[in-house]
Amino acid sequence: MLLFVALLAGLLALTNASPIGRPRDEQQVCNGSADVCSRKYSDMSFIGTHNSAFVGDIDDLRVNQRLSVTEQLDAGVRFLQAQMHRDDFGRLSMCHTSCWLFYAGSLEDYLKTIKTWLASHSDAVVTLLLTNGDSVSASDIGDVVKSTGLKDYAFVPSSSPKRLAMSDWPTLGDMVSNDSRFVMFLDYGADESSTPFILDEFHYFFETPYDVTDPSFSQCSIDRPPNAKPDDRMYIVNHFLDKEVFGSDDVLVPDTDANFETNAATGPGSIGAQVGRCEEKHGRTPNVVLLDMFDRGNWMDAQVAMNAS
Repeated sequence: MLLFVALLAGLLALTNASPIGRPRDEQQVCNGSADVCSRKYSDMSFIGTHNSAFVGDIDDLRVNQRLSVTEQLDAGVRFLQAQMHRDDFGRLSMCHTSCWLFYAGSLEDYLKTIKTWLASHSDAVVTLLLTNGDSVSASDIGDVVKSTGLKDYAFVPSSSPKRLAMSDWPTLGDMVSNDSRFVMFLDYGADESSTPFILDEFHYFFETPYDVTDPSFSQCSIDRPPNAKPDDRMYIVNHFLDKEVFGSDDVLVPDTDANFETNAATGPGSIGAQVGRCEEKHGRTPNVVLLDMFDRGNWMDAQVAMNAS
């Protein structure tokens, strides 16, 4: 009888124990905060890094960021944008306009960096928007994603290959729980029938103009895709300031002198100022705001404010 009672007590203890992994009283955290776990991905607002792979000294006119991709993620950035081209040997590479101008390594190494970081940050949902300047096939890009192990974390819409409505996106909490924490978009050339984990950017987003030289960022019109209707699309604000060199608007470079004004949370020409204009025009908060030299300014305050609205 004593043995039976002991066994019964043990079974009851196992039944009442918390599941292996997360203690019962531990609150789920998503992207560093419990507050956003219940929000749909399509209702989130992210500060993102424009040309995240092109890293170097601020005086180098070819670069857009000072901190490495790992440092960007460590700082709290959860949306990365990057350019991809084929190099002279046909390899998929991170190149700024062309590989002779600025070569930042292979696409494979870039994706491995993201994969390594994701593997050690189990509460993080990270998005990559890749621009496809050389019209590389989605399947070729997908092969590189698979080779790095990132496909194991890739989000595939429940509606695939059909477009997922904004209202049907999962919450960040669901994405963390399902370990589908890597969302990848391609601006041109996506084929969700053959490569369902690479999503067509312009099925899901519209963008405001880029190559902006007006420091007030006084407009928020739809630039791409042409003639797009904003209904049921998330949207990206290109909030990085350029300036002319050689007296011609054919050659533009980042205006790093204005970083602390452009990347401020409030004030003339700030993130908050343009976000306010966009909210007035489109009736909702932007989903993404892309910055150059993101660390020069109080971008995190702006991100918190956007998600509080």
